[in-house]
Amino acid sequence: MLYALMCKDKPGALATRMEVRPAHVEFLKDLDAQGVLKMAGPLLGDDEKPIGSLVLISAADKTEAESIAARDPYAKAGLFTDVEIRAFNWVFKNPEA
Repeated sequence: MLYALMCKDKPGALATRMEVRPAHVEFLKDLDAQGVLKMAGPLLGDDEKPIGSLVLISAADKTEAESIAARDPYAKAGLFTDVEIRAFNWVFKNPEA
């Protein structure tokens, strides 16, 4: 099952995001190597600066998706005010369909 992780940054946390970014990128590379990561990228504000993250992963169930989300270095650094995890049905432009 696919899960969308919609993560909202704390206000004024851009410095934390940039400081932790190298570890976050390595975490995503590891998920990709395992076949878990489907896509990821920052959510942008009107000024085109990062205000959150959108990560699409494959997981057995929501509990596993929550575990993956909790291991993200951004989450461990306390970057997010909120992480919403939703099952996702990738219908259009799915490279695996």
